[in-house]
Amino acid sequence: MDAVLDGGFVVRWLTAAAGLVEREAERLTELDSAIGDADHGANMQRGFAAVVKTVDTRPPGTPGAVLIAAGRQLISTVGGASGPLYGTLLRRAGKSLGEAPQVTVGELQTALRAGVKSVQELGGSAPGDKTMLDALVPGVEALATSFEAAAGAAEQGARDTVPMLARKGRASYLGERSIGHQDPGATSSALLFAALAEAAR
Repeated sequence: MDAVLDGGFVVRWLTAAAGLVEREAERLTELDSAIGDADHGANMQRGFAAVVKTVDTRPPGTPGAVLIAAGRQLISTVGGASGPLYGTLLRRAGKSLGEAPQVTVGELQTALRAGVKSVQELGGSAPGDKTMLDALVPGVEALATSFEAAAGAAEQGARDTVPMLARKGRASYLGERSIGHQDPGATSSALLFAALAEAAR
């Protein structure tokens, strides 16, 4: 893919993500009620609504600046682990993009890869631990093919968490009882890639 993405594209992406999170908030909460605090849907909904308000009240800057602003907003708005993790993902990706007014899909992929690495370091987790990484990692890697492929890979990654034993996060306290439930963090991460595909259409 040789598409060139600007700050306006990133704003559309985050706005689409907020819409999907709002639509799926109840499902995210249901998933979280089985293996977490039952607040993931509400937290993500509040956080992304704040992100949209932040990026809508200023002219779109560079892709990196938009992501950094969004990341800061998530960290300050979302409770629990989700705020720092999602905020770190977006802020680190934004910093990786620097001040370029436009970026390629390949550059976005590299930036998101850096963001995912920061999430791994912050959470001390890896793919297979039944966390958001199980959707983020395949989603980012599939970006090399297309936005739609990335959305599909992330969605499949989220579904693949169902038979996993949680090794990190609150779900890990449940031990064997975490098996059989889809991870809410992986599910919301998959929404980010679905929104990316939506913004690119």
